[in-house]
Amino acid sequence: MSAVEALRAAHAAGVAVMFDGEDLVLEANAEPPQAVLDSLSRHKLAILTLIRPSQGGSSTEHWRAYFDERCAIAESNYGLPRAEAEAWASACCVIEWLNQHPAPSTPGRCAWCGKPESRRAVVLPFGTRSGTHAWLHGECWPAWHRARQAEAVVALKSMGIFSGGSLGQHK
Repeated sequence: MSAVEALRAAHAAGVAVMFDGEDLVLEANAEPPQAVLDSLSRHKLAILTLIRPSQGGSSTEHWRAYFDERCAIAESNYGLPRAEAEAWASACCVIEWLNQHPAPSTPGRCAWCGKPESRRAVVLPFGTRSGTHAWLHGECWPAWHRARQAEAVVALKSMGIFSGGSLGQHK
């Protein structure tokens, strides 16, 4: 089980996971299953990396403001109803989270399948900033990207940001 899967299991069990410095803070209406607690404990450092502010200092308040601003833009500029505006804002938050949390990897080896570059399988850099590229085979990118989006959704949900709308619904 990964940190993302541990956060998903916690969410499914009705547990909100937040952070306080180097500690995870859990809120739930009932005692969480021991398996969920064990998983959160085992993946604590990775979970903290997912949900803490990035180097740029983005906090839960920052993400809430970013989400609310995107909702307002979608409603006023594009005339979207609230539910669609929230889905669009959620997609914007995912993109921004991915930009703020790059997943750099070693050049010459695919970050998804782990296989090296060859004449038949070129490994390409994906990313927006030099030094933060993830190196992937073109055919590996879709699965890698879906997994990265899932990480973003889990992190944003842990901060109460993601509305649950489907990603990429509006452009």
